[in-house]
Parts: sequence; C-alpha cells; structure tokens
Amino acid sequence: MTELVHLEVADRVATITLDSEHNRNALSRQLVTELGERLAAAEQDDAARVVVLRSAHRVFCSGADLSEAKDGAMEEGAQRLVALQRQIATSAKPVVVVLAGPVRAGGLGLVGAADVVVAAESVNFALTEVRLGLAPSVISLSLLTRLSPRAASDLLLSARTFGAAEAATIGLVTRAVPDDELEDAVRGVVGELAEGSPQGLRETKRLLNADLVARIDRDGEQVARQSAELFGSEEARAAMTAFLTRKK
Repeated sequence: MTELVHLEVADRVATITLDSEHNRNALSRQLVTELGERLAAAEQDDAARVVVLRSAHRVFCSGADLSEAKDGAMEEGAQRLVALQRQIATSAKPVVVVLAGPVRAGGLGLVGAADVVVAAESVNFALTEVRLGLAPSVISLSLLTRLSPRAASDLLLSARTFGAAEAATIGLVTRAVPDDELEDAVRGVVGELAEGSPQGLRETKRLLNADLVARIDRDGEQVARQSAELFGSEEARAAMTAFLTRKK
C-alpha cells in the first residue's frame, strides 16, 4: 500500500506531509490513520521541537472521503477525527499548519486544532456540509473555540467560500501572507518556536488549549455519533451520490 503521509525530521522540525493527490488529501481511513501515526512518532522524537503539517500538492485537504462515506459505517471515522484533533491539541510540541492551497469541510478540523496556521493569500476555505445534508459535527470541536459566534454562524450555515485574509481576521488562521512569501514566513515562525524549551512549550500549550481539550473530552462522543447518523441518513446519502456522480 502506498504511503499517504510522510514524516521527516531535520533541524529540530518534524515535517508531516499529506500526499494523497488522487483524492486531494481527503480524510480517508488510511490517511487519518497514518496522520495519527506520524504525529505520534513526531511526539516521541526528541530531535523535534516543532511539528509542521503541510500538503505535497496544491490542495491541503478536500474534507471527508465521500467515496467511503457513501457506503456508511462512518462512526469509526468520526471518532478517529475527534482523536486526531485531540492529538494535535495535546501534543507537547507546537503544531504549525502550512496552507498553500484550498481547505474544505473536515480539513478545517486540522486547521482549528493547530497552534499556529500560516496561509498563502490565495488560499480559500469552505464548510460545505450543510449542502450535503450534513453538519460540521466533529470539526465543530476545534472551530467553535477559534471563531466568534457570528463568524461561525455565517460560515457554517452559508457554506460560502472565503479567503485567507478573512480567515485571519476571524481567527481561523494566524497569518495570511503573499504567496511568494509563504516559505519565508513559515521558516520565521518555526524558527521562533524552536527556540522555546520543551517544558516551556509543553506547559504553555497546556494553558492555551485547556478549553479546547475540555470541549473535545466533553462532546467528542456525542458529535461523532451525530456525524455517523447524518452520514447514514437518506438525505445525505442521496446528496453525496449526486455530488460524486457530477464529479465523475
């Protein structure tokens, strides 16, 4: 089986790269499982002070893998995405997400759980669940701790596409930079974080993410169950089938 998520450690940085181009890094069982494994490996590697998560291709993440979702049995996948957000939030090391291309739906859970997010100005986002008879159940765990209530209502209910500048204004991303300055900006952010002591970084993250972790622990099981029920509903299955048919 071809590896979909890669890990490289160099210069105190563990770089995790999503590499599932055929489905635009959709959150398939394999990709989510491998991402969790790479995060765990980075956590255990004393040579790494910072974790960087990025894509090998234009799209960062296209959301749930609908080719798997339309067949049902999504509760396990929802539980894994809950666990993945918790894994990022509770990592002792700062997790930096680098966005050079679009992010859709479930992929925004990775963005919400990260400590720092640097996005190119051309990047756009959309929470498209409502148009498929779904709700952003699982990723609400991290997103609702980042967004103001008004911004959350607007974006989650409208499913409209919005850009990196707006994402920075509402707190979804840390910084939006010109596309040709993205790599320099990431190097600067990572370099600053890598100067922190392991204990200082770990304990500061614990303070910063206390509310997010508490929300995940309180509501994770409930939203995973809701997500599975919605994915298995007749309305959502019909919408997903229609979407996949148009896509083909």
